[in-house]
Amino acid sequence: MELNILYEDEDILVAEKPVGMESQSSRSFEPDMVSEVRKHINSLSPKSDPPYVGVIHRLDKPVGGVMVYAKTKNAAESLSRQVSQHQMEKIYYAVVCGKPVENFGAYVDYLWKDGKTNCSKIVDKGIKGAKLAELHYQVVDNRSIGNEECSLTKIILKTGRHHQIRVQMAGHGTPLWGDRKYNPGFQKGADGKHVALFAHSLSFSHPGTKKRLSFSVKPKGEIFEMFSLPEMT
Repeated sequence: MELNILYEDEDILVAEKPVGMESQSSRSFEPDMVSEVRKHINSLSPKSDPPYVGVIHRLDKPVGGVMVYAKTKNAAESLSRQVSQHQMEKIYYAVVCGKPVENFGAYVDYLWKDGKTNCSKIVDKGIKGAKLAELHYQVVDNRSIGNEECSLTKIILKTGRHHQIRVQMAGHGTPLWGDRKYNPGFQKGADGKHVALFAHSLSFSHPGTKKRLSFSVKPKGEIFEMFSLPEMT
């Protein structure tokens, strides 16, 4: 597999994660992003020890899009700090079933992860283990697919919780197209490999130069081609 590398220097590597690939090392024998990044770095500068690859954030296996990896521990610390302080901007596009009541809005909920089922759900604030989850959305386009009304939404993720976008959109009545974990309409006959969610852009400050960087990729997948996407670089 050839990585689609958007940017690389001695501190970081920014690449597009393909749909269906794990964003970090997995127990399976299938390729994952960390292994592929290591192979790439080693091909440029072969060494006896595996190169350092710091995982800063994650994307679910069925979700593709822009990711940044650290090539040094100092870079990893800087980028992780930006994530925890909400200084890394993440913009997604999603196709949801139905249409949000408002064309613009924000969802602020508390999510709890069930480790046994690898699912999360919206719970009350006081529940042990519940974490604050916030996102802002904008309806970009709306049309019928088959007999169902669907909406293309732009989502700015303010926090990075487990399955956050999928859980919050479903919890507010507009589950993601193709998401058989959180959309009952796709429980039967869906392979679960094509959730209509794509990490479109990522913005952060370079850990070394402190310059603000921004990278974007046009959403891929047949479902996105059915909508009028905004002009993208």
